Amino acid sequence: MKTSQQTLVVVCLAAAAWSCGSPTPAPAPAAAPAATPAPAGPRLYVSDETGGDVIVIDAVTAKVVTRLPVGKRPRGMRVSPDGALLFVALSGSPIAGPNVDESTLPPADHSLDGIGVVDVATGKLLRTLKSGQDPETFDISADGKSIFVSNEETAEMSVVDTTTGEVRSRVKVGEEPEGVTIRPGGQDVYVTSEGSGTVTVIETATGKILATIKTDPRPRGIAFTPDGATAFVTNENGASITVINAVTHTVASTIKVPKAKNATVPAKPMGITISSDGLQAFVSLGRAKSIAVIDVAKRTILRFIDDVGGRPWGITQSADGKTLYTANGPSGDVSIIDAATGAVSQRVATGGSPWGVIYERQR
Repeated sequence: MKTSQQTLVVVCLAAAAWSCGSPTPAPAPAAAPAATPAPAGPRLYVSDETGGDVIVIDAVTAKVVTRLPVGKRPRGMRVSPDGALLFVALSGSPIAGPNVDESTLPPADHSLDGIGVVDVATGKLLRTLKSGQDPETFDISADGKSIFVSNEETAEMSVVDTTTGEVRSRVKVGEEPEGVTIRPGGQDVYVTSEGSGTVTVIETATGKILATIKTDPRPRGIAFTPDGATAFVTNENGASITVINAVTHTVASTIKVPKAKNATVPAKPMGITISSDGLQAFVSLGRAKSIAVIDVAKRTILRFIDDVGGRPWGITQSADGKTLYTANGPSGDVSIIDAATGAVSQRVATGGSPWGVIYERQR
């Protein structure tokens, strides 16, 4: 959508949300430069869950250029279709790692839940929008008018109207919903639910549930092939990837992910990105500190990229697909990886606990 100054105000009244699990806290954030506008060229946005910032990295020089304070526990991020705004999920719920007894944690402060809206040109936080409880991930429609949000604590997906800023509707999904991705073409949206081990397929126009698809335990990320015909869903506790026929909304196959050769723990599939040519998928394996490279057509593992960093979670790629980037929470850095060779060319120190990473080209 084309954005005038007036439209930006309207968009900033919109709301969205997220929900789900979290990484292990890392050391305190390193000192960062004073907030400045984003670089003119391509950049990386990195959410620092424990530092409360979005870190901006110049993708050309691989240098941290600024740190944008946004609020409590920033995790998932999306850039608006016109590239003018950065949306960031914020949460007032305490961090809870795997197998943590949540009854022992301090109470959540839901007044801190919301979606931070950052002006990309100035690097300023314009407003924090209200959202469902404990937002973690969401997606934005191609026209920028709707935001689809997973609300973990209420087992719902909320649809937010960016014109009115109101929640237009809510759809009940599985327990502990997390990943939210709109299928190319925009007709439906997929929502993973880690608690119930399902993917709910929802028609975007009506909110009608089209299908509920069973996966292996703890589904996390979702990525579609460019033609929208196939979805790949990562299953953290299943050490697998569920391949879904996105036309019929049925399971086509399951790819088991063995322990990488140099890994000390089993694979924990987390984030996923598919190359623009649709030939390969790259899956971050969490505590295995590795990336699995998948042949999309054959649905087999081609190779592993080892020793990426401390529990890579968020993963993205450059516009030309030649470079991969991972957010490594425990090691407090972002890895820059040659997609063809698997060589880690650089690890950019960020401090804090990097959770998500997105690549934004120059517009």
